[in-house]
Amino acid sequence: MKAHKASLTNAILLLVLSGWGYLSSDSPSMTSLIPAFFGIALLMCNPGVKKENKVIAHIAVLLTLLIAVGLYKPLVGVISRENPLGILRVSVMLLSTVVALVFFVRSFIQARKDKYKP
Repeated sequence: MKAHKASLTNAILLLVLSGWGYLSSDSPSMTSLIPAFFGIALLMCNPGVKKENKVIAHIAVLLTLLIAVGLYKPLVGVISRENPLGILRVSVMLLSTVVALVFFVRSFIQARKDKYKP
């Protein structure tokens, strides 16, 4: 899988799962939509990532890293509330975000290697 496909998958999962969390909550909070906003930003970056635009790819990596760090607290919160569906939603978002980060790093390493090939 290429970095742009991993990022696209991550963006869609962030949108769908955070929207599901917001809509299924008894007392919805706008903060539960923060991953969706990151998903929208990643969707907007995706054409540039696909074209291997370095600046846009680095912006997408930064956004992906921020959401990975930002999903830690919600995961702790749903675990403490013993909410199995919430744990599943946040865990899937976190896992897809980490997978996207791995594909970004792999693509950056490959681009670096390609740059110095004779």
